[in-house]
Amino acid sequence: MYTLFLLTVSFLISLILTPLFIWVSRKFGFVDYPNNRKVHRTPIPYLGGVVILISFIIGVIISRPIEAEYKAIIFGGIVIVIVGIIDDKYDLKPGLKLVGQIAASLVPVFYDVVIDSVTPFGIEIEFGIFSIPITIIWIVGILNAINLIDGLDGLATGVSVIALSSIAFITILQGNIFVMMICAILIGACIGFLVYNFHPAKIFLGDNGAMLLGFIISVVSLMGFKNITLISLFFPIIILAVPFIDMFFAALRRYRSNVSLVKADRSHIHHRLQNLGYSHAESVVLIYFIALLYSGASIILYFSTIPGAIIMSLLLILTTEIIVEAINLVDSDWKPVLNFARKIFHRILP
Repeated sequence: MYTLFLLTVSFLISLILTPLFIWVSRKFGFVDYPNNRKVHRTPIPYLGGVVILISFIIGVIISRPIEAEYKAIIFGGIVIVIVGIIDDKYDLKPGLKLVGQIAASLVPVFYDVVIDSVTPFGIEIEFGIFSIPITIIWIVGILNAINLIDGLDGLATGVSVIALSSIAFITILQGNIFVMMICAILIGACIGFLVYNFHPAKIFLGDNGAMLLGFIISVVSLMGFKNITLISLFFPIIILAVPFIDMFFAALRRYRSNVSLVKADRSHIHHRLQNLGYSHAESVVLIYFIALLYSGASIILYFSTIPGAIIMSLLLILTTEIIVEAINLVDSDWKPVLNFARKIFHRILP
């Protein structure tokens, strides 16, 4: 009940603060202007990360946690939001942006929130000095995955809510009340913001907001799943499958086209859905359902035995490939599984 209270408080704070920051953004020029790569046609404020961060911090302060790790999330969140605002305003070069992301990632490391070890098949493997670079790669990878999918109104915010809900549910099963509470507070802040962020959006997350959500999700996933089993480390990846799939195939697509891996394009999951004829809102809702599919799978995987986990993993890989081929995420000619299924179908029913 107290967790529901915290979620409601952060929701109401976010709901009240968002209109204020819409005005502040317009007043001081923190707006995203349209161009040929963006789907909006009018300047839209982009200080969404500030709204969510303030709402989250107030919720955490009200909760009065005794665990020191909450400081890692707050201070690291402040760093990543500042980096994001500078990037939104001045369009930082990828190298400088990466430096800022690493700086934010070092804050949890300072508070000893790191991937110390994994335990595959009952054998503990200590990472030692490699725990810090592995942790940094983990955090930077997740925050960039969320940032990359932030291309339609409400998309990254909604996907983050789904991911956080899944993490919260699994940590409840583990008895990790602190991580569950952190997730609930952030869920409330996101839902309050989503009221204004869903299509047609009155305010954007901006890089500052998308990277903030990715940062917090990466840190709470470390707190919730580290030092358990090898399979546990895959939970956040499965929960965040949609942004990870988008990021992986964006890199593959650019490599095949011999263009820079950091070069932006209009071939992400949401763009592909729109190319197939789905509207802005329909594309977002469809991706929500795909995210729910993977989140549900992660929960089933949590209860699975090793043979069950292997079968579930194979099914997820097959499902992912079918989704990728169906929406032409690589290119229109990449359909090995669907073409194979079509041949089998025609042999059975000529």
